[in-house]
Order: sequence, then structure tokens, then C-alpha cells
Amino acid sequence: MKLQALSSIAAIIVLAIAVNGDEKASPSDNTPPPGFTALFNGKDLSNWQGLVELPDRKKLTPEQLEAKQKQANEKYLPHWTIKDGILNYDGHGQSLQTAKDYGNFELYVDWRIGKKGDSGIYLRGNPQVQIWDNPRGSGGLYNNKKHPSDPTKVADKPVGEWNTFHIIMKGDEVTVYLNGELVVDKVPLENYWEPGQPLPAKGPIELQHHGDKLWFKNIYVKELPD
Repeated sequence: MKLQALSSIAAIIVLAIAVNGDEKASPSDNTPPPGFTALFNGKDLSNWQGLVELPDRKKLTPEQLEAKQKQANEKYLPHWTIKDGILNYDGHGQSLQTAKDYGNFELYVDWRIGKKGDSGIYLRGNPQVQIWDNPRGSGGLYNNKKHPSDPTKVADKPVGEWNTFHIIMKGDEVTVYLNGELVVDKVPLENYWEPGQPLPAKGPIELQHHGDKLWFKNIYVKELPD
């Protein structure tokens, strides 16, 4: 009984450390594999900016967009901080998006959430490859209405542990591997902002705000030909 009690306490401590983000990136983290570019360098928010959603971007002149982007950076970036090589989000503010737009690409993202955590990865500015603590599992194209929205299997690791997405986007089709398991196989991602219309040819990659603390590292992208 004593050994079981000690084991349970140790497990609780390990989970608490993971969920609270008291962890350092390893020396090999944030180093892209051959052919990929690190979107997150483990040191600062180079390559990232505060959220300005696609519908807003389309309505603004270049001068207006520049001003709105400056406001978004000032308001939202303070909520995304780097500690020991890990990108931390405090659950306030808004989503983080790449400063560059991407068309066809291959993407790796390591992510971690807490209990009942909820987030996602926007592709070309459209929601989303789902991240959450839910029995349905992560990786599905949550906002799809006509095409499948759920993953084909649950491949999430226990809450508090790191998970890895490998996402491939070609045209409007998305393939998602979660922790090495195929969970979405060439499923079209639907246009959220303009239902029934094709996806934009390019758009930002976004880390979604949903009011929960989040942790990210090892974010790598490789652009693919049209």
C-alpha cells in the first residue's frame, strides 16, 4: 500500500510539473530537420505576429492593415512568452499567426495542453486541426460541415504530455498524423469564412487561442510546390 501511495503521489507531481509548464526544452529541440525551416527558434517570436483574421485583412488597405497589425502585436504578443525554449500561452489575449502566408506545405508541431484544454492549428487562416482534451481525440478538421470532421482514431497522449502533429496540406486536402498515427487522410478543409467557396491559395498558420494555457515547441515548416 505504501509503495502504491508513493507511486500515485509521484505521478501527480509529474503531471503537475508538466501541466504548469515547468520544463526546459532539450538541446535538440527547435532544430529543424533537413529541408524544413523552424517557425519557432526557442528564443523569441521571430516569424510570428498577433492575430488579424482573414475577413479583416481583406477589407483593409495596406496602410490600414499595417496599423491594425501593430495594434494586434502590442495587445496580443505579451501573452505569448518563451521560457526555457518553450512557447507558453497564458490563456488570455488572442491567437498567434505566422507573419508569412503559406500555400502548400508540410508542418510539424509539438503541443501540450492541460486538463480540458482546447486549441487548434489554423491552416491558411482557416480553422482548424483540432487540439483538445476530449474523447473524440485531436487532429480532426473540427469546423468541417460536409466532409469528415473527426479523426479516424484517438492517438492523443495523456494530458500534460507532449504530442506531435505532422500535417501535410496540398490544395484543399489535409493529412494529419498525430504521434505517428494517421488520423486524417487527404480530407478537404472547408472554407470557414466563406462557406462553399474554395480555400484561399495562401494564408497564415495560426496557433489558436481558446482561453486555455498552452505550450508549443518544434514548429517546422517546409513549403511544397503548387
